[in-house]
Amino acid sequence: MTASSNPDTLQKFLFDAAPVRGELVRIESTWQEVLNRHAYPEPVRRVLGEMIAAAALLSANLKFNGALVMQVHGDGPVRMLVVECLSDLSLRATAKIAEGAEIADDATLKQLVNVHGKGRFAITLDPQDKLPGQQAYQGIVPLADEHGPLATMTEVLEHYMQASEQLDTRLWLASNDQVAAGMLLQKLPSYGGTAGAQIGETGGALTDEGEGQDLDTWDRACQLGATLKEDELLAESPETLLRRLFWEELQNAGLRVFEPMTPHFQCSCSREKVAGMLQTLGQEEIEGIIAERGEVEIHCDFCGQRYAFDPVDAAQLFTAPVATGAGEGANQQH
Repeated sequence: MTASSNPDTLQKFLFDAAPVRGELVRIESTWQEVLNRHAYPEPVRRVLGEMIAAAALLSANLKFNGALVMQVHGDGPVRMLVVECLSDLSLRATAKIAEGAEIADDATLKQLVNVHGKGRFAITLDPQDKLPGQQAYQGIVPLADEHGPLATMTEVLEHYMQASEQLDTRLWLASNDQVAAGMLLQKLPSYGGTAGAQIGETGGALTDEGEGQDLDTWDRACQLGATLKEDELLAESPETLLRRLFWEELQNAGLRVFEPMTPHFQCSCSREKVAGMLQTLGQEEIEGIIAERGEVEIHCDFCGQRYAFDPVDAAQLFTAPVATGAGEGANQQH
């Protein structure tokens, strides 16, 4: 097993005895990049950190070039939580909090985003190079199941994976002001691959049901995962946790461990994309803002980058071709 000294590391592994795969992720510097740009209350930081770890874990399994966008739409003081992870594990994240909202230090997920039971969780898979007629895939589930409101992001994601992808998935997530971390275990279909699955893509057929497989591997992996404590997940590296949890499989060469991957912070905002967004507002509205303010000022919700358009810049928006599209994350300041 190749050790990684990078503070941001995602480690994938696969059990040889049965179609069960796993991942461990530890995100430090990327998480600090997010926190340094925002002053969120502690409960918001905790949930957003768990979402960042989960987005990296799910994105690492995708076999397409594009973005995984994870969103929680809330009906509480937190209106939205958004994490975007690209194919190269570049990450960015933001939260929208209602103006004047008061958030207690011990606020629960329900108190943050699901006060009236109308909260929703969504994952969007948006290919970078879409084929003609191809649309982004999106799955949406409520922040509740048949037993009532879901209490944690772990419960939300496991509910999503079962309801939207029909894949047995176990997740362990944790975050504090230094680290966002997580582990994923997933039981893959044992025959024919998952051609229709979006998140749980296996990349091809495996083996006939039961043929040459240890049918207890999934239960054993989950039992071992259940011994993982939150403090342990936050304190230890993926390499250490892998050895600690699955030492028997490693010792008996029953676990395939892949080269570590490196999550990193990167915002995809640009002046061209912001210009495209402004163009869609129309010349009349832009001229009105210029008349009132002297310029149009935009701040990216994800990274805080400021983009300013003076009267000359604004006029050029409607006299020359401008890139359209990803204006998401731009916050217009009137």
